[in-house]
Amino acid sequence: MPQSTSVHDRRYATVAKAIDYIRSHAKRQPSLAEVAAAVNLSEYHLQRVFSEWAGLSPKRFLQYLTKEHARRALRGSMDVLSTALESGLSGPGRLHDLMISCEAMSPGQLRAQGHGVQVRFGFANTPFGTALLGWTPHGVCHLAFCDADGDEEKQRFLAYWSAASLTQDDDGASRLVERIFPSEPTPGRLHLALQGTNFQIKVWEALLRIGSSQLVSYGRLARMAGVPKAQRAVGGALAANRIGFLIPCHRVIRESGDTGDYRWGISRKMAIQLWEAARDPAPS
Repeated sequence: MPQSTSVHDRRYATVAKAIDYIRSHAKRQPSLAEVAAAVNLSEYHLQRVFSEWAGLSPKRFLQYLTKEHARRALRGSMDVLSTALESGLSGPGRLHDLMISCEAMSPGQLRAQGHGVQVRFGFANTPFGTALLGWTPHGVCHLAFCDADGDEEKQRFLAYWSAASLTQDDDGASRLVERIFPSEPTPGRLHLALQGTNFQIKVWEALLRIGSSQLVSYGRLARMAGVPKAQRAVGGALAANRIGFLIPCHRVIRESGDTGDYRWGISRKMAIQLWEAARDPAPS
């Protein structure tokens, strides 16, 4: 784990705590003063933290947490996303010009738990807390957010790649995070090394065609992946995703507008959605 906590980490922790409180009291729409008290900050300090982290005011930030916003986003994405995809675009809005290409690992490599594969890994600070990243010569193979000390996530990672040649490289992980979460829009290309069944990879590739800040339902994603009757299996593919944020399963919500599950926590899922929406130059 990184020895120091970044400013982004501290801001994210405050935002996540506030989201937890708001979710628990959403029916009565808590005031800014109440939320500030819940996270042990003054109203002024909470307002500043939210604005610096999310790029929008706390009032507007809280509006994004309502189910009605999710419903509007779903309705809007049906037409906007379809038009964008039919035009050959990845989506109506992008955070930056980072292009993602994928290469699936062979079944033999998966069965052999990475035998003969050079894998580097490390911890780094992201806007959504500390993450464990892994990468091979073929691309990024792992991005998992950590809420505790990270040791449990590290042990799972090492067990999964038990036969690989492993090297811990926290500095390399930090450099990779700078490419994934650039402070300014940065053209470039990032490769992903996918590990999954043919069905899972088909779902993940469909996810990569969703523009940043766009939300889709499980049913919509199933249709995009060419398996309209396999919504439950699509949910299983999302749960199996080992490359958080880059394979954007955080953009999939329920038809009702409910957030739905997320491997790295519902509060983090909502925070990522809001963070993307605030930074997308395309109108919501």
